[in-house]
Amino acid sequence: MDILGGCFGMIISVMPIIFLAIQIKKDGGPIFYSQERIGKNGKPFTMYKLRSMVPNADDLKNTLLEKNELHGGMFKIKEDPRVTKIGRTIRHYSLDELPQFWNVVKGDMSLVGPRPCLKRELAQYSEHDMQRLLIKPGISGLWQVSGRSNLDFSDMIKLDLRYMEERSIKMDLKICFKTVKLVLFSRDPGAY
Repeated sequence: MDILGGCFGMIISVMPIIFLAIQIKKDGGPIFYSQERIGKNGKPFTMYKLRSMVPNADDLKNTLLEKNELHGGMFKIKEDPRVTKIGRTIRHYSLDELPQFWNVVKGDMSLVGPRPCLKRELAQYSEHDMQRLLIKPGISGLWQVSGRSNLDFSDMIKLDLRYMEERSIKMDLKICFKTVKLVLFSRDPGAY
């Protein structure tokens, strides 16, 4: 399912990625952003995204840590000053995630699963939180379709562990369809 879905996702993403690449390039800097993330069983991998922030966003992050709106092992700011003009639209509709279909085809990620964390976030995980690393991370998951950035870290962990206990092909298909619906039709898909 992942390989077929990943290949299909790559095919339908080609035209949007080309259009967005032109817009991103107008802002200057690279089109794609790659970052080391933590996958299944704590194995690091390189995750790909369309760039939605200024090129030096990682360097600026330390100056914004006190503005973090989420507790636990995550960092989010609703009005993040590092996000570019086109980046706001890209993030609102989760279009920055399109290159991750390549991660799915490569076997680093699944279509559905817990979102992959950063190494520095992993350092803050409790043993309980570490359970979310027992399966492949996903492009979307129960957390994303249940409120995403509107939920805190402990809610994300609960939803990820619930998904792991109840997962099935039927549940994955439901999450995939709900993801598409949220991205295309929701005014506030909870992405920022």
